[in-house]
Amino acid sequence: MDAPTPTVSPAGAPNMSLGDVPWGAVWGQTDAVATLRAAASDPSALTHAWLITGPPGSGRSTLAYAFAAALIAEPGDTAAMRQVIARTHPDLTALRTEQVIIRIEEARKLVERAYFSPSVGRYRVIIVEDADRMAERTSNVLLKALEEPPERTVWVLCAPSDADLLPTIRSRVRTLRLREPEIADVARLIVERTGADPAVAEQSARHAQRHIGMAQRLATDAAARDRRNDTLRSVLGVRGVADAVEVAAQVVKAATEDAKTLTAERDDSERAQLLRTVGVPEGAAVPPGVRAQVNALADEQKRRATRSLRDGIDRVLTDLQALFRDVVMMQFGRTEGLINIELADPLHAVALAWPPTRTLAVLDEIATTRRHLEQNAAPALALESLFITVATGRTP
Repeated sequence: MDAPTPTVSPAGAPNMSLGDVPWGAVWGQTDAVATLRAAASDPSALTHAWLITGPPGSGRSTLAYAFAAALIAEPGDTAAMRQVIARTHPDLTALRTEQVIIRIEEARKLVERAYFSPSVGRYRVIIVEDADRMAERTSNVLLKALEEPPERTVWVLCAPSDADLLPTIRSRVRTLRLREPEIADVARLIVERTGADPAVAEQSARHAQRHIGMAQRLATDAAARDRRNDTLRSVLGVRGVADAVEVAAQVVKAATEDAKTLTAERDDSERAQLLRTVGVPEGAAVPPGVRAQVNALADEQKRRATRSLRDGIDRVLTDLQALFRDVVMMQFGRTEGLINIELADPLHAVALAWPPTRTLAVLDEIATTRRHLEQNAAPALALESLFITVATGRTP
């Protein structure tokens, strides 16, 4: 009997029309689709391990699952392909962490799974959606499986860049780099998917820097658009240490509330489902024998909330990076390709008041803040340090 599948992406399958199964869900990556179609249909063109890279929102995971469907199912078996796309096929193992890092135990489960022969499909496929979230120890767990893969197992790793993985991993995979879509293309897609006003879709695609998922959220959530605008204007208004502390607190508060909004309903649903599964009536006290499971779920949800908070703050840092990039462009006399056109006047004022070296120092500090947060720095303190640099031009 086949072993149970380890951690599968709890986000579930994408809710979209597949069109040409399995490739119809992939958007704007014609060359990559052609490469993977050929590999799925010709064993001589197939590599046992792949790394799909591309900027956030470029469709790495969507392409990975389409490739898995083409590998696992027999040609023309659309039912099996749809099962893979839905993440329910027994020969697919998918890991998408919702925590800060992929734990070493999760990597070990993947390696164990890799050595099972396919149960009903042509291949067994292991997908790691967030391969850039593996620490060195965790990456090393995968090395042996990548060096000596079973005959009918294919690994597909996804990451923003090949530089996000260890050289030892990169040397054992074939890298497929995705193209970054144009803003106009993303805007058209958002209009088609959501019916958003074309002007709002264009603005959202520009502000999201072509990240399709983020662009869709901005286009359909006026509060998110307002929150982004307020945050950028607040940062531009920082003039001293007191302002830096206040704005840092505002950013952390907004990111925390956003994370709670995204996770609270799901957390309650998971807890209720667990209690139903173990036979605890609604509203009843949790028996001692069940408390360990409930506590384990609570710990898992806390780790997920931590990642959601950090992702939210990282999104703010990405927006700030774009903001001060616009300032640098103005300082060097370029006005085409600005991301934050709506803030042109205050940005122009900053560009005139600051020397380019100060703007570049702020951009360097944004990168430093991002690294500090990856190393578990307190978000408020990291942001305060950044905003002091914005206010003074000096690194604290």
